[in-house]
Amino acid sequence: MISTYPFVSGKYLIAGEWIQTENTAHVLNPADHQEVVGEVALCTEEQVELAISAAAKACGTWSKSEIEDRANRMKLAADEIKASVEENVTLLIRENGKVLVEAKKDLLRCVDIMKEAAEELLEWWKPESIPGSQKVQIRKRPRGVTAVISPWNSPMILTFKRVIPAVLAGNTVVVKPATSCPLTIMSFLKTVASYFPDGVINVVTGSGGVIGNKLCSDPRIRTIAFVGSTETGKEIMRAASGTVKNVYMELGGNDAAIILEDANLDESAIKRLRFGVLRAAGQVCSAIKRIYVHESRYGELVEKLRKEFQHIKVGNGIQPDAEMGPLNNKAQYEYVNGLIERARKSGATVITGGIQLDPESWDKGYYILPAIITGVDQKSEIVRAEQFGPVIPILPFKEDEEVISLANDSEFGLRASVWTEDESKALEFADRLEAGAVFHNNHTVFQDLHLDFPGLKESGLSRETRHCGLEFFADSYGFAN
Repeated sequence: MISTYPFVSGKYLIAGEWIQTENTAHVLNPADHQEVVGEVALCTEEQVELAISAAAKACGTWSKSEIEDRANRMKLAADEIKASVEENVTLLIRENGKVLVEAKKDLLRCVDIMKEAAEELLEWWKPESIPGSQKVQIRKRPRGVTAVISPWNSPMILTFKRVIPAVLAGNTVVVKPATSCPLTIMSFLKTVASYFPDGVINVVTGSGGVIGNKLCSDPRIRTIAFVGSTETGKEIMRAASGTVKNVYMELGGNDAAIILEDANLDESAIKRLRFGVLRAAGQVCSAIKRIYVHESRYGELVEKLRKEFQHIKVGNGIQPDAEMGPLNNKAQYEYVNGLIERARKSGATVITGGIQLDPESWDKGYYILPAIITGVDQKSEIVRAEQFGPVIPILPFKEDEEVISLANDSEFGLRASVWTEDESKALEFADRLEAGAVFHNNHTVFQDLHLDFPGLKESGLSRETRHCGLEFFADSYGFAN
């Protein structure tokens, strides 16, 4: 069994050396939690200190490297990563729970990030001259050591969208993957790190409290890029405040989808709506987590979505016909089941659908069938919480003003969507919705990897980017004469 573990199992990376530890924890397959996929090293504060020191030492040289050299190294690494996608898909499915199509797409998008960010760097880095009587240039320079703390729900894409631009901008990084599924990230970063000088990319794993506190409080860390829960984000901000770091965060969400009276609810629209709810078993920050539908279309929407959910095949993501996999870990599984059960006990109606691909082994995994919740109101826990699972409450509304108020009645403001045949009406709603991005007749992601928009309120802390996130990891300064 041990021989099947990936090379990075039980190891961490400091200054180009993969170091094996005795203190480890199991990485379990969420589709069969009796299967151990590998081990994750439980690093100590002293080991994190060594990683930061290695990054700080390497930064002195790497920050002065030529732009073309950085881009060329990244392109070569991308070519090797692309060749290894097929062999890593299975590992990602086994440790994360994603289905085959989603897992492969995530890995290929990591390759795209590497290539596109490397190309973007060459033009973006050029000094910008400001017209006027005084000669002024806006120039860029690396910020220093960067800490990247990534989540378990979409570990690959959310890690690479931060590590890659940070390295290309001339920074060194210390990466802390999620403990429940670090192996595919580390396998990919093993390849990427081999194309860069020792110490440019370092990886530590283990307790978020031990590692996070050290990364956030150490003055040598100049930027923290974090994706995760809002509560953890607040803790990071408190810990980072003592050294006034740059902090970029993608936090929780409770995305609202608003279905107006004239919405087209044909088969295609219902499939887009379903995908917006159930992508990655609902374990997506920007998934639809509550639906408001005009009262005249309420019954129609509930029935169409019920029928759509009935056909969803739920099972081990390694099966080619699986459309939805398990939840990633026991804590999330228990949390989502608790939300559903408390909604049921409060008088809500729970409409469950889906097909169990392998009923005999169902209880071995963290599986939950898709569920629609009706008979709830704005104050219900299932509406106000970030469910982060395959469950969706649907609420009726009467007036436009009412639904805008309901959608904005949340501490979160990540994404939203407006479903209507009137684009001008959708734009009017978008101007008033408190969300970092609003989609029309869809609830998805930006296909262009150059684009990203932060959440509002307690959903994030950054700024919109059109340059693959490069500007998150460099300081701009003025040069005048």
